Amino acid sequence: MSSILSLLADPGAWAALATLIVMEVVLGVDNLVFVSILSNRLPPDQQTKARRIGIGLALILRLALLATISWLVGLTAPVIDLGLHGPLVDGHPAFETAFSLRDLILLVGGLFLIWKATKEIHHTMAGDEDGHGGEGAGAGISFGSAIAQIIALDIVFSIDSILTAVGMTGELPIMVTAVVIAVGLMLIAADPLARFIARNPTVVMLALGFLLMIGAVLIADAFGVHVPKGYIYAAMAFSGGVEALNMASRKRKKRH
Repeated sequence: MSSILSLLADPGAWAALATLIVMEVVLGVDNLVFVSILSNRLPPDQQTKARRIGIGLALILRLALLATISWLVGLTAPVIDLGLHGPLVDGHPAFETAFSLRDLILLVGGLFLIWKATKEIHHTMAGDEDGHGGEGAGAGISFGSAIAQIIALDIVFSIDSILTAVGMTGELPIMVTAVVIAVGLMLIAADPLARFIARNPTVVMLALGFLLMIGAVLIADAFGVHVPKGYIYAAMAFSGGVEALNMASRKRKKRH
């Protein structure tokens, strides 16, 4: 209790909490987009339930990982080394094949995300060609399948999220508070985001493109190629801004 009181009185702890909340929210965007796209393919009466279960499981996974920090940190130790590496760049190999458990999880997660996003793009295009809109797109997936896929990606995104938290602060109460607040904000934003995506087919394609990019980044990270996340989210923000201008232009043309 005394340690918690000392944290409450420490301005540095509050600054770390605010920074970590922002980081967790940003990292949670990937998870939220995936949950929104997947849940929109379910029947309308199951969509909200799937989103709540998916985000609730994300919170449980993150808290469980925080409870096993020593084990989690051990995931970064190499377990497989294929002996391949790229040329040195600034004293570090451009890529390497000394894989830790974290790297293997990111690799599998990245491949799954690319496969899933590609499949969803094909499904969307085929649906459009057959004359079926967004509502018809929900018929091709079961509730159990949706939850299983959400859980699979929750594991990948949760490990990435918690390792980021561990790297920013060593105080467990700060990490737990930041995770709970960030996931709570995800839960509030889930339904509006899903409805927005469902109403705007071009946004669906843009979001699937984001998931393809994130999958490629996860694979690159597994091979030791660390792409600064600021670049990724800046590209996503720019693309989203351009799409917002396109949507505004289309609405203006409809009025006239």
